[in-house]
Amino acid sequence: MSPLPVVSLIQRLRAAPILRPLEARDFRLLVFGAVVSLLGDGFFYVALAWQVYDISNVPTALSMIGLAWTLPMVVLLLVGGAMSDRYDRRRLMIGADVLRAAAIGAMAVLSWTGVIELWHVAALIALVGVGDAFFNPASTAIIPDLLPAERLPAANALAGMYRPLTFRLVGPALAGVAVAAFGPGLAFGIDAVSFVGSALAIAAIGTRPKARPTGRLSPRTTFAEVGEGLRFVRGQPWIWATLVAAMLSLLVFLGPLEVLVPFLVKNRLGQGPESLGAIFAAGGVGSIAMALAIGQLGLPRRRMTVMFAAWSGGVAAMAVIGLMTDLWQALISSLVTHALFELGQVIWTTMLQQRVPRQLLGRVSSLDWLMSTGLVPISFALTGPAADLFGPEATMVGASLIGAVLMFVLLFVPGVRDPEREPAGLAPLAGQS
Repeated sequence: MSPLPVVSLIQRLRAAPILRPLEARDFRLLVFGAVVSLLGDGFFYVALAWQVYDISNVPTALSMIGLAWTLPMVVLLLVGGAMSDRYDRRRLMIGADVLRAAAIGAMAVLSWTGVIELWHVAALIALVGVGDAFFNPASTAIIPDLLPAERLPAANALAGMYRPLTFRLVGPALAGVAVAAFGPGLAFGIDAVSFVGSALAIAAIGTRPKARPTGRLSPRTTFAEVGEGLRFVRGQPWIWATLVAAMLSLLVFLGPLEVLVPFLVKNRLGQGPESLGAIFAAGGVGSIAMALAIGQLGLPRRRMTVMFAAWSGGVAAMAVIGLMTDLWQALISSLVTHALFELGQVIWTTMLQQRVPRQLLGRVSSLDWLMSTGLVPISFALTGPAADLFGPEATMVGASLIGAVLMFVLLFVPGVRDPEREPAGLAPLAGQS
């Protein structure tokens, strides 16, 4: 083959709108760290489900682990958001990565040595939840520090491509084979190392945001700064109604999704971890395809309507898993669900980054995480008893359909669709500079 077509292809790829944010060195470092960490997370999710069900093959066991993971995150998210608006977001992210690497590394050692018990997993994953509480708000808020506003939609579409590629496609596909061949310990170890790689990449970022308030973050100032973020959200119906919709919908469907999908693959279909990895991978294909479409075509004008419709449709599509009789049905359900989730998520993240003042973005992001996950511990806690009472199949179907309705009805709250009436979906960003 002549080198000229290859050079031409490379030039066209570099000029693609979705890749333009990578021209910024610090954003490239952030993406590199995220790719490494997410690849490890793809191993972790498959290994975690299989490890727990190896210890105790009942849905209640994984429900308990989900509760242990999400409860500390929910408790600490607002503190993490306030700290990300006051201190160096890089350092918060590095510290969170180190904590999570240590916790999951300990899990790997216990699994390798064959002494791991359910309480070990619960205690260590609680530390992972603490790290998530500080990392997640900072990771959302740091992106506008690294890129101009006009590059944010492309950056979020790019994230919508590499996140599922690593976390849902490559990671789980490799993890399914690795766990089947070597057990969960190897996958836990890979995830622990990936957090170290992420921390090193973030440490190399050179950009520093403008000075923020100094001084010690006391409980009094924490409450005051959290209150400032809450007042802003209360005045924005498009934000608070979306958060309420997500909170109620996730309460109903997330516990069944995380707990019952591995259980049904193992016990209804009689298949192994490689099939669970294939389901995750199919979701990754759907997300990547949607991200590429957004990167090429841009975001829709009626952003709020499309976002709510996409999320509702994605939740409803999960009902297929409760009715499946063969693996291919779960694969299609996962592909459709995650494609629609990706469309809604890119719209939502872009709107937050463009419309929320920079000095409030960490707190608003933490509130987003809190509202999205605040009732998730309850969802995990209820999934096991619900599956015992109604059966895992009926629980999965009911949770999907009820969750879809709860998501969509909040679209009709007055003021939610106001952003669609503004040119290009943008609003004045008071105080953002």
